Amino acid sequence: MHEEKMTHATVIETRESTYAVDIEVSGYKLKGDEPLSVGGANLGPAPYDILLAALGECTAMTVRWFAIQRNWPLDKVEVELTHHKDDVNNSPRPVDIFTKKIILHGDALTDDQRAKLIEIAAKCPVQRTLEATPVIHTTS
Repeated sequence: MHEEKMTHATVIETRESTYAVDIEVSGYKLKGDEPLSVGGANLGPAPYDILLAALGECTAMTVRWFAIQRNWPLDKVEVELTHHKDDVNNSPRPVDIFTKKIILHGDALTDDQRAKLIEIAAKCPVQRTLEATPVIHTTS
């Protein structure tokens, strides 16, 4: 186990709503909840909201890192994302569908640089985790 790379999070119910939780991860405090439509009080992002945001954050950071390594004139990167579930190819249950739209700002970027940055956007670590088969151990 790579202890130095281990991230730790604590999630505790707050009872502010049926599903409200306080989240502490890497020294940051967040609040999570479900929307009103499913019994929460909408006090914070829902779990899939946070997952989608993590994918977008990782994508933007990966693109920025790559541009820095090559000293490319990327002014700003934006990532617009969606998530939904849908039946795909007669799957026995709905499949998670994520879409990412990458918006690259930088008039001096060449077409080749833009294409490479879009290619790199698909290689962010969070996307690779979602595409892989992670192992989750549950204990009490």
